[in-house]
Amino acid sequence: MRMPQFTVLDSLDSPQAPLSSTTPIVEDSGLLDAYSRAVTSAVEKVGPAVVHIAVHQSQPSRNPQKRGSESQGSGSGFVFTPDGFILTNSHVVSGASEIVVTFPDALTRHATLIGDDPDSDLAVLRIDVAGQLPFAALGARHPLAAGQVAIAIGNPLGFQHTVTAGVVSALGRSMRSRTGRLIDNIIQTDAALNPGNSGGPLVSSRGEVIGVNTATIMGAQGICFAIGADTAQFVAVRLIRDGVIRRSYIGVAGQDVPIHPRIIRHYSLSQRTAAMAISVEPNSPAAQAHLRERDVIIRFDERAISGVDDLHRLLTETPAGKEVPIVVLRGTELITLAVRPQPRT
Repeated sequence: MRMPQFTVLDSLDSPQAPLSSTTPIVEDSGLLDAYSRAVTSAVEKVGPAVVHIAVHQSQPSRNPQKRGSESQGSGSGFVFTPDGFILTNSHVVSGASEIVVTFPDALTRHATLIGDDPDSDLAVLRIDVAGQLPFAALGARHPLAAGQVAIAIGNPLGFQHTVTAGVVSALGRSMRSRTGRLIDNIIQTDAALNPGNSGGPLVSSRGEVIGVNTATIMGAQGICFAIGADTAQFVAVRLIRDGVIRRSYIGVAGQDVPIHPRIIRHYSLSQRTAAMAISVEPNSPAAQAHLRERDVIIRFDERAISGVDDLHRLLTETPAGKEVPIVVLRGTELITLAVRPQPRT
């Protein structure tokens, strides 16, 4: 019995007029050349700053009379300041007793771990070299959009300095770090990533670092994730300054959303975007403050919130236990609540 959904497909088998021999053939070599030039230009700009990271981990023996074992791992990273600071994933260097970085020109140096933040799966290393190093600065001058070209550079499965390309598949994703904390504003891409790509840069066609490659879904095809450059820059600065990130939390997973122009005009808001609560943890400070899912956070502690990154920054600065006002947009109504952030344990 013929299934209805195949009716249209079956109709393709009906006799068709032959294609005219004069039908013009679209020449796509020029388009492919433009695409290739964009990718190669971005790689030439960022590639020299990408490093291979080899990690040695010492594991003590349970028997005090036996030597402990050693394990090895590897990943990727990139120099993001000319004086030798390197950004990579926390899971690449966690527990390392020795870290060795190798540049594309075979220059090899031992690295020092400056700071590690498992909550965002980011870590900062430092190497000492004479003079300035090639570096790839974090951040894009233009807002990201789904469909734009995304280029990953790294060392998958030990194949050093490998380039893959695809597109930004989606924005505003969330994923859990090894500590269980949700990392917000994750970039989804179909640029192929494999073990060893972790910590390498995700680059736009302009040669701007838009993210830090961090994870794939095993068994899936073309579903890979990178931590956004804004989040990475914020964490990196704090790690360089303090070595650690101290955070308060309210128990909300958020996503950047636009605010309707009519609401902006009606309430004379200063921002065009805000952070929407997509989930609220039970018994969390947010739940106790009666914050609901789909509430849009407009202000926190008298400061405007343009997105999840703003909220993260303020929670990092706000002392745990201090009651602060939080203004949310619930439907079309502005509501002021009081929330008391708590330390993340």
